[in-house]
This record gives sequence, C-alpha cells and structure tokens, in this order.
Amino acid sequence: VMCCCGPCAMYRRSALTLLLDQYEAQFFRGKPSDFGEDRHLTILMLKAGFRTEYVPDAIAATVVPHRLGPYLRQQLRWARSTFRDTFLALRLLPELDGYLTLDVIGQNLGPFLLAISTLAALAQLLIGGSIPWWTGLTIAAMTMVRCGVAAL
Repeated sequence: VMCCCGPCAMYRRSALTLLLDQYEAQFFRGKPSDFGEDRHLTILMLKAGFRTEYVPDAIAATVVPHRLGPYLRQQLRWARSTFRDTFLALRLLPELDGYLTLDVIGQNLGPFLLAISTLAALAQLLIGGSIPWWTGLTIAAMTMVRCGVAAL
C-alpha cells in the first residue's frame, strides 16, 4: 500500500520511533511541509524496509467535506501529496508489486497526459475551430487503461 490513510492506519511503535524525527521534519523544496502526512509516513516506512498492508475488513470513521469548496481543497492537498511523495518513492518502485508500480505511474502520468490533451484540444479549437479526434481517443484510452488496471 502506497498510502496508509490517516484514520485507518496503525503502526508498530518500534517502527514509528525509528522514523519519528524524519516524519516530524517534513520538508519539500526547502520549506516545511504540512500536507500529506499519512502518505509521507507510508513512504518513510517503505524506504526503511517495512511492509505496508491493506486489511479489507478494517473499519474506521473519519470526517469528510460536505461542501464543494472544502472537498476541492482536500483533493488539491491530496494531489500535491501524491506528486511530492512520488518523487520520494521513485527508488522504491522496482521493489514494489507490479500493480503498485503501475498505479503510482498512472496516478502521476495520467493527469499530466490529460492536461496536455485538454490544452492541445483548446488550442486546436481556438486556431482551427474544431477539436481533433485524437483528444477524445486519448481521454478514452487513458480511462480504459486506468479502469482495466484497477479491475485487474
């Protein structure tokens, strides 16, 4: 598991004690970081050689946003955390399960490709008055690959 979600995560005290200094001193690009602490701790655990595991029958309660504004801010924080901690985890990818490696690549490459496709389509619409067929094909292919990997 690449992110042990905050309200659902449990750690061995001995493992957490070893990484506490690194965890409390999160920096990104030279500045203190205060987002994505659950993902960051998961990556630190993996880098230290510990295993993370998904427990499908675990039950936990958490607070979720009820309005669009807070939800969008949450999603932005999560996206920033995903991108930041992916750089920390790049060296781990060859050691991970193939699905996790593909998932991490998809989480980061997919939005980038989608943004490029959208910008290219808008440019084409402004310049030529129509949107190219490959834009729809790209978006559909990315969706099929992502859903196919998840289904697999």
